[in-house]
This record gives sequence, structure tokens and C-alpha cells, in this order.
Amino acid sequence: MDDPEGDVGVRLKVVRQLYGISQRELARRAGVTNATISFIEQGRVSPSVSSLSKILGAVSMSLPDFFSLELSEPKQIFFRGGDMPDIGRGRISCRLFGDLERRSEMSLLWKVFPVGQNSSFSLEAAQGEVGGVVVAGNLEVTIGSDVALLNTGDGYYFNARRPHRFRNTGNRDCVVVSAITPAYKQPGTDDSPAEEDKR
Repeated sequence: MDDPEGDVGVRLKVVRQLYGISQRELARRAGVTNATISFIEQGRVSPSVSSLSKILGAVSMSLPDFFSLELSEPKQIFFRGGDMPDIGRGRISCRLFGDLERRSEMSLLWKVFPVGQNSSFSLEAAQGEVGGVVVAGNLEVTIGSDVALLNTGDGYYFNARRPHRFRNTGNRDCVVVSAITPAYKQPGTDDSPAEEDKR
């Protein structure tokens, strides 16, 4: 895909694949020939507005939605466990999905709190929000004057300005999937958010 943003054929192929249907099925639904869909996707035919609208109607998509799809993303979008840098400190592991150079709106984190471990209270003035879900173990969460013991499947969501602390009170490691906004920046940058595990 050299220029997916301006290529109707590339866009149509992406839409078809997102809906999980073949060229033949899309053609059947739209009432056109299989060759028509194939030629459009190959860039050999440029469909009229009415023809394209008819084809998109087969998947209930409007022309504005079709042309506003964001297709070109040069950065990495899939991450393996071994690719995640550990930005935690001490015994608390905090692995970041993504890379530290990427300018993102949000950071997604995989955190492991060993038995008895806790993050120090975050009292820094911070912007944004913090949210997370406990996927294994138990976690005591203190946010301002509110305290709760969260079990597997429980979660939290709060304004990062509130002082907060996390503590594993269980008898096994606690694993949390967390998201923070704005995105985590390397220490030393002026927009690095105050979040529990980067200290």
C-alpha cells in the first residue's frame, strides 16, 4: 500500500476484509459482477460515485465513512510480549505496549505487583486519567480517601490528579492491565505523566 489514503481500490479491499467477506460475496450483495469488484480493488477500474455507493450499501457503509477511514499508520500496531520495554521500578514490573518514541494519546501497560509490593503514593500534580483491570490476584487501591480491595475482573478509573497508591495484599502476584492518558514519556521529558509505577 503505497498511498492507501487516496486509493479507492485499496480502501474497498480493506473494507471488504474488515467485514470478512470475499469479492464474490460482496459482488453478490451489491448486485454487480465479481470482475467489477476485482478490477476496482486492482485499480484497473475507477467506479462512479453511484456505483461505489451501491457497492458500499451492501455493507451498510456511507461514502463519507468510506473516505474518512484512517488507513495509513506507519508505526507498529501489533506487539509481542518480548517487545514490551519494562518501565517499572524496584520489584514492580510495568511493561509498555508500544515504543517510547511514539507520540500517542494513551499508554497501555501490563503491570505485575509481587506479593506484598506497593507503589509509593503519587502526590505529583498530573494531567489525564488512569484506568485498569485486575486480570489475576488481588489489589488494594487507595485513591484519595477512597480504599477498595479489587479482585480478578474488578477495575478502577480516576483522575490522575488524585493521590493514589496500589498494593498487593494477596498471596500471589497481581497482574493488572492499565491505561493512562496522556501517554507515558521517558523520564526527563516535560510532559511525562505522574503514574503509579514509573517511580
